[in-house]
Amino acid sequence: MAEETAGDDVMDAYSRVVSGVAEHLIPRVASLRIASRRGDSSGSAVVLTGDGHLLTNAHVVGGGESATAEFADGTAAQAQVVGVDRLSDLAVLRTDREIPDPPEYGDADQLKVGNLVVAVGNPLGLAGSVTAGVVSALGRSLPVRTGNATRVIEDVIQTDAALNPGNSGGALADGNGRVIGINTAVAGIGLGLAVPMNSTTRRIIYALLHDGRVRRAYLGLVTKPAPLRPQLAERFDQRNALRVVEVISGSPAAQAGLREGDLVLAVDGVPLRDAQSLQRQLFEDAIGRRTEVTAIRNGALVDVVAFPAELTDR
Repeated sequence: MAEETAGDDVMDAYSRVVSGVAEHLIPRVASLRIASRRGDSSGSAVVLTGDGHLLTNAHVVGGGESATAEFADGTAAQAQVVGVDRLSDLAVLRTDREIPDPPEYGDADQLKVGNLVVAVGNPLGLAGSVTAGVVSALGRSLPVRTGNATRVIEDVIQTDAALNPGNSGGALADGNGRVIGINTAVAGIGLGLAVPMNSTTRRIIYALLHDGRVRRAYLGLVTKPAPLRPQLAERFDQRNALRVVEVISGSPAAQAGLREGDLVLAVDGVPLRDAQSLQRQLFEDAIGRRTEVTAIRNGALVDVVAFPAELTDR
């Protein structure tokens, strides 16, 4: 009997957390309908700023330039696309009237596998759809098509909170109601993916708000995180680096002499522990700039100099 009571208490606490997050976020997540030459599409969007900006997925916007945003209280607003970044699958729109205040945005870098998360969206135009689950994996990659090239969104959050068609662009929140991701894709039965909110995505959002686009530098490396041997970890004071899986032919990395199998430790002296740490070094200010890359090759330390080009969709 005592065990049943304890179990009921746990479920009650869980329900209170989920319902509290839902109550806070449902008014701040809009149903989005996009008009484009290819026809109308739909998804969700989260209030981003107090002056009418919304945050959603780039694939929800597609090639559209205008949209209608509808909130749970019946308020409707027209919105114009401010900026789209297909490499992060993020887009910003601005509405033509006052909308609800934005929620608090958290830091996905603080998440751990097993943390409670709540997904809020407007699937199929049904306002206030809420599902809950846990973070089932971190650091996932999501291939995306940009122009004629296929790129990869790094550090994606994987969750077992069910995502349905129309949930894309909605909020993934922690147990305190802070938005820590933007729902982006269904990864399979019972699995969803979300673009994380962290320092990198905040920089992307800032560029979209102010410039309407994101300029990036390009090295031409395909990498994956790899642990360092204990001796190397102690020597360089870092546990992980980036293993080069592929060097794109003719790229700045190839011209600099980087090779498949190299273990990249740092760029311009900044340690690289994961894919995001490399992305942070490759924004607009790195285009054409002398960039020192430190790597380990066959047990020896190698320093090369690269000059990143500007990343294009071709």
